[in-house]
Amino acid sequence: MTRVFSGVKPTGHLTLGNYLGAMRQWAAVDQHRSDALFCVVDLHALTVDHDPARVRRLSRQAASLLLAAGLDPGLCTVFVQSHVDEHARLSYVLECVATDGEMRRMIQYKEKAARERERGGSVRLSLLTYPVLMAADILAYGTDEVPVGHDQTQHVELARDLAVRFNQRYGHTFVVPRATNPAVAARVMNLQEPASKMGKSDDIGPGIVYLLDEADVVRKKVMRAVTDSGREVVYDREERPGLANLLEILAACVGGEPAELAEAYDSYGALKKDTAEAVVEVLRPVQRRHQELCADPGYVEGVLREGAEKARGMARPTVDAAYRAIGLLPPVNADR
Repeated sequence: MTRVFSGVKPTGHLTLGNYLGAMRQWAAVDQHRSDALFCVVDLHALTVDHDPARVRRLSRQAASLLLAAGLDPGLCTVFVQSHVDEHARLSYVLECVATDGEMRRMIQYKEKAARERERGGSVRLSLLTYPVLMAADILAYGTDEVPVGHDQTQHVELARDLAVRFNQRYGHTFVVPRATNPAVAARVMNLQEPASKMGKSDDIGPGIVYLLDEADVVRKKVMRAVTDSGREVVYDREERPGLANLLEILAACVGGEPAELAEAYDSYGALKKDTAEAVVEVLRPVQRRHQELCADPGYVEGVLREGAEKARGMARPTVDAAYRAIGLLPPVNADR
């Protein structure tokens, strides 16, 4: 079977964008058609200033929401990144294959480093190297496909480059993965700043719909969404980004094409109202299941424990092979 790997970073509360752009696809399609692994990538949350207790809390919440979104441990592997040592083991080996120039060309690093320099500060070294850790996440499992948003495609390309380079220098060890992007709602935008992604790391703001927002909060945020000048409801991502964002969200919730849905509306208010109700209905079963899981924390812990054991067994042979290929001695008297 095709092997799929993807993950969520616990740097903030998961959003409508995370669900429509990724999690729903994982649950509805990917776990049924492939040998799929879905991971809470908590090591990535350490690349910026953080509160340790908050990272732990958000990691548990993210795991629960993955299950609430429909991931079935009987069909896929759900685990936490730091519970599987092979991620960190492989990351260092791949750092020995990657170059400084490759890391500094990563768009997210360039943007965040520039912002910090403007403030007179600097970023952590791990922010520079985390794309290599992401490559290790992917390559450790012999991943064929990585479903990601367009903003993460560059990191999957790096994983491909590192896999090819390692295979050429040290012998064939890694599967070369490819990125796959959802066709609709791959990038849900901020309701107040439609040129920016609805990012969970923003934490606050009326432009972000969180998966656990109450229905009235969702309605208020959508009804206050920024639209564009003019009165005609048309789908135009370039000229009318605010309106296009609402139409794409509605299309992702109810089905259909954004341009066709636009033809049914003659006012922004009606579109906003229908979009708000569609979002509320989409989130309702996720929130209900999340409440059930919160009442049974032992179940979630069991899923993560079994998922880590399974993931460890899948990753270890590949990582051990990479260690041998690059020239490291095997452990003495090792039983693996």
